[in-house]
Amino acid sequence: MRRVVITGAGTINALGHSVPETLEAMREGRCGIGELDFRDVDRLSIRIGGQVRGFEAEGRFNRQQMSLYDRFTQFTLTAAREAIEQSGIEFTGEEANRSGVVLGTAGGGVSTWDENYRSVYEEGKNRVHPFVVPKLMNNAAAAHVSMEWNLRGPSFTVSTACASSNHAMAQAFAMVRSGMAPAMITGGSESMLCFGGIKAWEGLRVMSKDACRPFSANRNGMVQGEGAGIFVFEEMEHAKARGAEILAEVAGFAMSSDAADIVMPSKQGAARAMAGALRDAGIDRAEVGYINAHGTGTAANDKTECAAVADVFGPHADRLMISSTKSMHGHLIGGTGAVELLACIMALRDGVIAPTIGYEEPDPECALDVVPNVAREAKVEVAMSNAFAFGGMNAVLVLRRV
Repeated sequence: MRRVVITGAGTINALGHSVPETLEAMREGRCGIGELDFRDVDRLSIRIGGQVRGFEAEGRFNRQQMSLYDRFTQFTLTAAREAIEQSGIEFTGEEANRSGVVLGTAGGGVSTWDENYRSVYEEGKNRVHPFVVPKLMNNAAAAHVSMEWNLRGPSFTVSTACASSNHAMAQAFAMVRSGMAPAMITGGSESMLCFGGIKAWEGLRVMSKDACRPFSANRNGMVQGEGAGIFVFEEMEHAKARGAEILAEVAGFAMSSDAADIVMPSKQGAARAMAGALRDAGIDRAEVGYINAHGTGTAANDKTECAAVADVFGPHADRLMISSTKSMHGHLIGGTGAVELLACIMALRDGVIAPTIGYEEPDPECALDVVPNVAREAKVEVAMSNAFAFGGMNAVLVLRRV
């Protein structure tokens, strides 16, 4: 099987409008979560989130594009431009015919749904814009990426709630490893920070009103974020032949289903996915130095994930560093795994472990090294990225330093 590497990365999220800005914020343990700012926020009980500030879509896209691009698509294209520019890859001829794009999102064009429901139900209008459907559909971002960069190979969207990005990146990895495609654009995006998006989540009663504090005994829920993370996955020899800089190797992945409960996580399901990813990568558990945890800040998720890590890694669990960057950028739902993969790349390339900020009180059920509050320097050869979704859908990626 072919080896798969990452040659480009791009992002926009609450911590920054680029990868360098985001990694700097992670190193500093900076929090991007703050007061939400959008229409009717005063009608919500949850008023904080990892909102992207200072993003001027009008300066990035023309009028016709704006009529077609929901905010989640705008984020995707912004991050994709950064990733593809860094990679230096060009899609022409047969490479364009075989390369494609696989992206993850849970909600797709939630902002477009929200705006048009308001227009029809609240304002009593009888017509909506003719591009509403192509703007809100979940595959809109993948479609526009394929069109902008001439990607004529396999292109589609994966929607598995909070695991969407990891599932998407796993599919892209499998396609490149199998030889189906020389390169794939992959990752995910989300923009649920609008009245309708937050109001729906309020009903679950899993949201915090003040902060995201993963693994801390006084945690009281998750905090939503928005943004995108996009990567170029490429066959290693193909990347070397064109002199591309390699950020990390994608060594393995695994997926599992809890088949148990629609919202409560299962230790066994998470453990199967982590163990399976290690087997797929051919990596011993003792080689793993860092895990970017799913770490939502809910009691059920955090203790279940820590128990699963202990089961899979045994005594080595006490020597692992595990952190949740959701404490800084919020939970991007379908886009979260893609932004979190940046923390894994930073650990491998720069030897910097992103912290879990907001940590205040030790929890005996989360008695692992969660890198509390302050980033740490450490040499890491192998990193793991966990994503565990509602519906019991788990997706784990393993990255290796090159």
